[in-house]
Amino acid sequence: MPVRLPIFPLGVVLFPTTPLPLHIFEPRYRRMLADCLEADRTFGITPVGTDGEVPEPGAVGCMAEIRVNQEMPDGRSNIVVLGGSRFVLTKVLEEPVPYPVAMVQTFDDQPGSEPVEERTARLRELFQNYLGLLRQLNDLQAEESRLPEDPAGLTFHAAAAAECDASIKRRLLTERSIARRVEALLLLLPLLTRALERGLEVHQRAHTNGRGTTHPDLLTGP
Repeated sequence: MPVRLPIFPLGVVLFPTTPLPLHIFEPRYRRMLADCLEADRTFGITPVGTDGEVPEPGAVGCMAEIRVNQEMPDGRSNIVVLGGSRFVLTKVLEEPVPYPVAMVQTFDDQPGSEPVEERTARLRELFQNYLGLLRQLNDLQAEESRLPEDPAGLTFHAAAAAECDASIKRRLLTERSIARRVEALLLLLPLLTRALERGLEVHQRAHTNGRGTTHPDLLTGP
C-alpha cells in the first residue's frame, strides 16, 4: 500500500530496528521535524538525489521514527530515530511545504530467504569480534553486546555498525534476501576487522610512544 512520507535526503544510511542520532539545523527540516512531531513522528531517510535534493523514483530508503527530540535554544534539534520499514520511493509530490514529500511503497524480505543456522552463528561471532575492536580503538570499556536473535535483525545491526562506504550500506539495505545479506556481511566484516586491527596497532603504539614503553612521568623522571 502506498504511503505519503516526508523525506530527508542524507548521505548516511538507516536500517530497520537500528537507532541513528541526527542533528537538525536547516530551517526546512526544522519545519519537517515540527510537522512530524505533531503527526505520527515518522519521516523517510533516502540517499541524496543527483541534483543534491530528493532522489529519483526507484530509490530505496528507510522509515525513521523519532524516539528522542532535544530542542536547542536557537531552534536546532538533536534527535534519535529508530529505523522502521524499508521502502521504494515511487513519486515525488508537489506540496506547499519547504521539505520534500513523496509517495513510497514499503517492502519486506523475501519469504523463505532465511540463512542456515551455521552461517548466522558465524556472522554473530564475527560481528561480536568487530564490535570489540571498535570499542578498543575508541578506548571504551569492553562489554557483551545484546544482538538481535533473528537473522534479519542481526544483519541490519551489523550493516549499521560497519564502518564502510555508504554505497555498500545502500546495497545491503536494498537486498531482500536475508541469506544473501548474511553472506555479503561474512565477506565484508573480515576486511573491516583487519583494517581495525591495523588501526588498533597504530593506536596502541601511539600510547607507548612508538617504542613499546610508556611515556616517562615528566614530574618524577623515568
